[in-house]
Amino acid sequence: MCGILGLALSRPAASALVDGLISLQHRGQDSAGILTSDITFHLKKGNGLVAGVFNEKNLARLTGSSGIGHVRYPTIGPGSDEDAQPFYLNHPFGIGMVHNGNVTNYYDLRRTLEREGHRQLTSFSDVEPILNVFADELGRTDLAAFGPESVFAAVAGVFRRVQGAYSVIGLIHGRGLVAFRDPLGIKPLAFARRGRDFAFASESVAFDRLGFTRFQDVQPGEAVYVDSRRRVHRRRLVPGEPHPCIFEYIYFARPDSVLDRIEVYEARLRLGAELGRAVKAAGIRPDLVVPIPDTARAAANSLALAIDAPLREGLIKNRYIARTFIMPGQQLRARSVRAKLNAVRSQVRGRNILLVDDSIVRGTTSREIVRLVREAGARRVGLAITAPPLRHPCCYGIDMMTRGELVARRHAVPGIRKLIGADALVYQTHEGLLAALDSFDTGARFCAACFSGRYPTGIGRRDLERLERERRKWSTK
Repeated sequence: MCGILGLALSRPAASALVDGLISLQHRGQDSAGILTSDITFHLKKGNGLVAGVFNEKNLARLTGSSGIGHVRYPTIGPGSDEDAQPFYLNHPFGIGMVHNGNVTNYYDLRRTLEREGHRQLTSFSDVEPILNVFADELGRTDLAAFGPESVFAAVAGVFRRVQGAYSVIGLIHGRGLVAFRDPLGIKPLAFARRGRDFAFASESVAFDRLGFTRFQDVQPGEAVYVDSRRRVHRRRLVPGEPHPCIFEYIYFARPDSVLDRIEVYEARLRLGAELGRAVKAAGIRPDLVVPIPDTARAAANSLALAIDAPLREGLIKNRYIARTFIMPGQQLRARSVRAKLNAVRSQVRGRNILLVDDSIVRGTTSREIVRLVREAGARRVGLAITAPPLRHPCCYGIDMMTRGELVARRHAVPGIRKLIGADALVYQTHEGLLAALDSFDTGARFCAACFSGRYPTGIGRRDLERLERERRKWSTK
């Protein structure tokens, strides 16, 4: 899961790209990069947060009014400098690209490109094969008569050859910006316009930060091309039923974002109300409901109302610590919990506490938080989770590709409760999860493969095993 941004402005784009990427920083903390274009491409990228990668000196050389940016959260490869995005090729024209998602036929595609297409890939980032396929397909068109039809033909070729979940923004030197979304629309992507300024982004919060007040979702299987004269060309190349990732609403996206016509904050309120019903059914009556900041706050609020219990901020977050879910390595996650959270002892001491969190993946973070609250003097510590048990690996860009990493794959709920040291554990039901999101009536069929094991792109056992082997190979121990 990464954050992507593309701008075509009437002024230099570099500082606006930095501002927009900072608003998307929650989507990736391993690396950041920007590519701009004027008489040539200008690239700066590196490992670290946006504020650490960019400074006044390197921004000064990122000239041009068009550009693309990226924040990375690695799900494949070693996460080295070579994997930081954007990537670019010199032919045809010069094409830069950023993406969010995961290419499920990455290894077959890479082998085909290197052996049959005589292209040397230089990283383990799966945007690189997408970029090479797009360039290959564009090169098959009449480049002397380049226009929107050339771009749409190249994107159609990507849809034929690239499998998985991907939202992509490309910068074609001297020709404009192109953005497209996989035929199932698993990863979010939106488009905004303000006069002669245009923007593409993973989440609408980037538009808010940059002063764009109106936006639309890029549809599944759609390509949007903004040419060098700032004319917009759109085409739905592959009609299909939307399957947006349900985990965006549970955890990844910012609550002030709107994804596929659903406000994330409102979605979490409804998830909390549904979870409240499960807590009631379990007969749990806590003295206090305490959200685990930040993603569980909205859900905890509506859960507390549903069970008629007071809500308190019993845990305070150090905002200078990165998100623990997307940190590599169990030991690092465990250490970071203590640095990230501290209990408000006056609120938890001597009370029965019900903690509310968005999910349990490996169990490491939950165990440390339960221990932290218990050490602060809580009499009993329960845990309510707004998502159902995560039992299946994600193949579409979330860092849970290995079945062995998923605690719910190895243990039933009583075993998980014992493992994390909680006095009670209540999960959202699968029915409650879908009821909360379906209540928005958008017509989407959400990708919930990590809960159900039903992959909308038809992932087979061989593909899962290969992805798991590669994930284990590069995981930090």
